[in-house]
Amino acid sequence: MTDYKALIDAETWAFIERTNSYYPPDTIDYTIAQQREIYDRMCREFFAGYPEGVTAETSAIATPEHKIPIRIYRNGVPDKAATVLYIHGGGFILGGLDSHDDVCAELCARTGYEVVSVDYRLAPEHLHPAAFDDAMSAFEWAAATYDSPILLCGDSAGGNLCAAVSHATRGHAKRPIGQVLIYPGLGGDRSNGSYVTHAEAPMLTMRDLEFYKHIRTGGADQTGDITLSPLADADFANLPPSVLITAECDPLSSDGEAYRDRVVAAGGRAVWIEEKGLVHGYLRARHTVGRARASFTRIVDAAAALGRGAWPW
Repeated sequence: MTDYKALIDAETWAFIERTNSYYPPDTIDYTIAQQREIYDRMCREFFAGYPEGVTAETSAIATPEHKIPIRIYRNGVPDKAATVLYIHGGGFILGGLDSHDDVCAELCARTGYEVVSVDYRLAPEHLHPAAFDDAMSAFEWAAATYDSPILLCGDSAGGNLCAAVSHATRGHAKRPIGQVLIYPGLGGDRSNGSYVTHAEAPMLTMRDLEFYKHIRTGGADQTGDITLSPLADADFANLPPSVLITAECDPLSSDGEAYRDRVVAAGGRAVWIEEKGLVHGYLRARHTVGRARASFTRIVDAAAALGRGAWPW
């Protein structure tokens, strides 16, 4: 058994307990509508507001089938070095423009880049590949709309979608300049590594992961689908520079290591940073937990560097 009392500090435990008070560990046993209501309420409780000077405009991308809601963040005159396309987490069933509103606003304020947040379609109403298709449409829209390079950034499910877009756009004339993947689920080997060591981690368990995987696909076996599990790809060449930032106490952490290793083995640039003592979802702790605050600074610095075409690692 993993000794979380030794790994996790008091500040982080306080964050876990606060989260559980809004979003109990058994929430996946509720209906989807109830889960969304609970998650949205939790996000509102953690909302930290906008930094001074940041404005946001809600709009939509028109596709032949439907419109994809987006929210564009600006901080005065944007730094034109890059534009960030942010894709939110939530197990592919939760979240939207409001759930990560303050995160995107702070990312905009601290990098100086314009940030575009994407509200992709959610399961189970829209099974895979709906979310991936929306992420691709959003990237193609951003690439056609902005003169600046596009930097991908996303957490959890959003990190999965960012990586899938990076793999799918390698042959495009305008590809991502880089990607920052925050505790992403990339479809790694669930029989070893953090999947075993941290199967019962606070905030995210293997039972949760099995639930999210099943509901995203409707229970269909889609083994080998790169748009579902980027680590299933046999070719890791020509991917954008990639920064993977994971939480130590999270079953998904080994995915960051595995993805880093395959990009580097294929001759690309990738770095994996495992944040000691942190748990899945710690972005919401960035103002109350020292370790999470430091990690968010690393995330901001990584996005700023990749947007400039720099590689400081």
